[in-house]
Amino acid sequence: MADDPLVALAGQLQAICVPRGITVGTAESCTGGLIAHVLTEVPGASAYFAGGIISYSNGIKERDLGVPAEILARHGAVSAQTARAMATGVRLRLGVDLAVSVTGIAGPTGGSDEKPVGLTYIGVADGEGVDVRRYVWTGNRTANKRSSAEAALTLLLERLGDEHT
Repeated sequence: MADDPLVALAGQLQAICVPRGITVGTAESCTGGLIAHVLTEVPGASAYFAGGIISYSNGIKERDLGVPAEILARHGAVSAQTARAMATGVRLRLGVDLAVSVTGIAGPTGGSDEKPVGLTYIGVADGEGVDVRRYVWTGNRTANKRSSAEAALTLLLERLGDEHT
């Protein structure tokens, strides 16, 4: 795992967060805990990584992350609105400084013309607010999950102002 580019990004994140005293949490749907896994591959992650919520179902998104049922009904689980609510919800519930959320359609099924396989929204929340980005990956299920995790880690680094991403 040491030469895994995802672990390298996680190491960069840890190197920035620990000295600054910044805590991080995750809310993951389509990545199924991959981001949390990668963060904990770096020894010492407990110094800044508080934990995560894997909210694969809408019920968990509502109950554990506080995503309003109206957002899920109106925009769907895979939407910018849901990613925003997930990031905000996990930040508040875990009491962390910085949070990332990922919701998408990893594939190979589940897509539609409006929401194709590979469509993913990633949200990053801190005390200043929430940013959400939209991606459409074109790989297989594993590649789409890894691309989402990489984008999430990169967005966290960008939010922290790291110039090395």
